[in-house]
Amino acid sequence: MTRLRSALWLPIFDDLAEPAVVARLAAEAEEAGWHGVFVWDHLRWRAPVRQVADPWITLAAIATTTERLRFGPMVTPLARRRPAKVAKETATLDRLSGGRLTLGVGLGSNRFGDELRATGEELDDRRRAQMLDESLEILAAAWSGEPVHHHSRHYTVDGISFLPRPVQRPGVPVWAAGLPGNVKPLRRAARHDGFFPVNLEHPDQVAEIVTTITYLRQAETTPYDFAIPLPPGADPAPYAKAGATWWLVEFSPETMSLDQVRGVLRDGPVDIDIERAR
Repeated sequence: MTRLRSALWLPIFDDLAEPAVVARLAAEAEEAGWHGVFVWDHLRWRAPVRQVADPWITLAAIATTTERLRFGPMVTPLARRRPAKVAKETATLDRLSGGRLTLGVGLGSNRFGDELRATGEELDDRRRAQMLDESLEILAAAWSGEPVHHHSRHYTVDGISFLPRPVQRPGVPVWAAGLPGNVKPLRRAARHDGFFPVNLEHPDQVAEIVTTITYLRQAETTPYDFAIPLPPGADPAPYAKAGATWWLVEFSPETMSLDQVRGVLRDGPVDIDIERAR
């Protein structure tokens, strides 16, 4: 039977801005039966948040303190990262963890910390979408181990082979984020391995997303994930019935505390049979 998988989705801010603390939480989560730990990727956040950790260093710490659970950035705004560097980081993390990395990607936003404007990054959504798609093309080519020849509007990679390859083949699974009802993110997600809906409000939205992406992936036979963020105490069963395969426990960065995260962790993951739920 296929079970709904459960993960902690941690804003690595303030109480969780210490990589060693998050690494210990991840080890405890694995021991308690959780299936994954994912972290936010930001440079800063609005008040009252003051401290923000680097996701990639934190993920490396998680990789070395766990053995089974999946982990990754959820989501990283690829438009503000160099794809060649991300190719190296993801392959190295995947090897460090024995093939447990999942890469969450999205456009990113300037709404919550003014971080794009403050660091001179691209503010136009359409251009960031172009950069995201080009970056994903480069990553897929880099993970193949073959020389990458990419010359486009935003990026150039001229004949570089990115070795060693990730453990996972053909590459690291990619979950693409997007707003429910927006067709372009759904089409992007359908080309990859999972979808992560932003600002989800109702299980019916999940059912619509699953129907659309299933239609777009008619020729594909590889497994596909629908990862649903819900706050602590929410009932994920209606979302599993609608097609969700992962539940990510969502914490509010303004009110989150280490004690709250530990309390959710100790409660343990849900146990829902997806086939029976549907």
